[in-house]
Amino acid sequence: MNATPAPADDLIVVGKIYSVHGVRGEVKVFSFTDPIKNLLQYKAWTLKREGSVKQVELVSGRGNDKFLVAKLKGLDDREEARLLAGYEICVPRNQFPELTDGEYYWYQLQGLKVIDTLGQLLGQIDHLLETGSNDVMVVKPCAGSLDDRERLLPYTEQCVLAVDLVAGEMKVDWDADF
Repeated sequence: MNATPAPADDLIVVGKIYSVHGVRGEVKVFSFTDPIKNLLQYKAWTLKREGSVKQVELVSGRGNDKFLVAKLKGLDDREEARLLAGYEICVPRNQFPELTDGEYYWYQLQGLKVIDTLGQLLGQIDHLLETGSNDVMVVKPCAGSLDDRERLLPYTEQCVLAVDLVAGEMKVDWDADF
C-alpha cells in the first residue's frame, strides 16, 4: 500500500469497506455506484478514514445486488483486512465517464441552491437518496432560505426545471403534482 493520494478535493467517495470476507484477506464493500459492480472498474482506490489515507490496488472483485467482495494487492491476512473496515473508497473525479447534456453525478448536485418558480430560495441540496422509483434530493435550509424547513424533493423532470452548475443553482417546481 502506498501513502500518496490524489488531491483531496479531486476525490469522490464511491464506496465503503465494511467488513472482512473469508480468511484470505478479502473485504466486503458497499458500492455507491449504479450499478454497484461499476466500482470494480476502478483499479486504484484511495482509502480515507478519520485523517488516515491509503492507496490500494484492486486485484479482483465480485458481488451481487447488495455488496461486493474485493481482493486488494498485498492484502492476504484476515486480521489486516479487518483494519480496513470503515474506510471510504475514493477515486479521482477525472476517472468518471463523461455524461451527456442534462445528466449529472450526485456530487455535482450537492451544494446547489434550490430556487422555486417564484424565485424563492428553498435551501441547499445536502445529499440525495435512492428510493427505487426516483432519486430524492434532501434540501436543507441555508442562509437566506424561505424558512427553516428541510424538504425532500423528487429528482424528476416534473420537479427539476433547470440546473446551472456554474451559478450553483437549481430551479424547481415543487408545487407540481408528483
